[in-house]
Amino acid sequence: MFDTRRLWLLLISLVSSSVAFAQTVSQPTNTWGTWFIGTVLMPASPSTRWGGYVEVQARSNGVFNQYFYNELKGGISYDLDRNVQVMAAAGRYQTNDYQDLSTGPLNVEKRVWEQLVLNQYLDRIRFEHRYRLEQRWFDFRGNTTEFRNRFRYRLNLFIPLNSPKIGTGTVFASVYDEIFLNPKGPVFERNRLYGGLGYQFSPRWVAQVGWVNQTNYSAASFTQNQFTPIVSAGKNNLVLSVIFRIIRKSNDAEQLPSQPD
Repeated sequence: MFDTRRLWLLLISLVSSSVAFAQTVSQPTNTWGTWFIGTVLMPASPSTRWGGYVEVQARSNGVFNQYFYNELKGGISYDLDRNVQVMAAAGRYQTNDYQDLSTGPLNVEKRVWEQLVLNQYLDRIRFEHRYRLEQRWFDFRGNTTEFRNRFRYRLNLFIPLNSPKIGTGTVFASVYDEIFLNPKGPVFERNRLYGGLGYQFSPRWVAQVGWVNQTNYSAASFTQNQFTPIVSAGKNNLVLSVIFRIIRKSNDAEQLPSQPD
C-alpha cells in the first residue's frame, strides 16, 4: 500500500538538505516572475535506443510581463537501458534589459553539456537523478567574453496521484531540488527548488504548472581586512510547461514527464 507519511518525510528531507547545504538564508523577496517552457521530445523506442529533444523557453521579470530572457536548446540521447540515459546537448541563452529591449542583449551565452540520468522506482514514487557537466561561453555587452565550467545535480520526484503509474489521464505531482556548483567560486553557485502538478492528456501531450524558487549565491571574500560573507538572492517564479512527444512506434513503457531544463 502507498504510504503517504513516507512521501512527506522524503519531501521534507529534500528541502532540508537543500537549505543545510547552502548554509545561508536567502534574502526575502516578494517579486514573482514567470517561466514558459515548450519542449518537443523524441523518446527512445523498442526499435532504437536513440532519442532527442528541442526546447524553447522565455522568462519574464514579472507575472506575464517584463519579458527579459530566452533559451533555445536541443540534444541527442541514448538509453543504455530503461533506467539509464546519456545525453549530449547545446543551447543559446540570451538575457535582456526588460526596461529597454531595444538596446539589445546584456549577454549571450552559448552552452554545451554532457548528462547522465538514472531512474529509480519505489512503490508509486519515481526518482530521477540527473548529473550534468556544462561548458559555457559568454559574450557580454561591451565586447567582453568569459568561459566557465559548471556541475549540476538534480533529484526529481514524481508521484502519480490517481493511478499506479504515469500514463494517459494521470494527474501527478513533481518536486525537485537542483544544486549548481562552480569550480571558480562561489562553489555553491545556485539552488533551484520546484514543486508542481501535471496532467498527461495522451501519450504525446503533457502539461505542468508549478512554482520554482531560484537562489543565487555570491562568493565570500576578505579584502582590506574586511570579511564579506556569502550573500544570497532568491526569486519565486510561476512555471508553465508543455511537452509534446514524437511517438515513433508503440511503446507501453512509462515515460517520466521530466523537464529537460
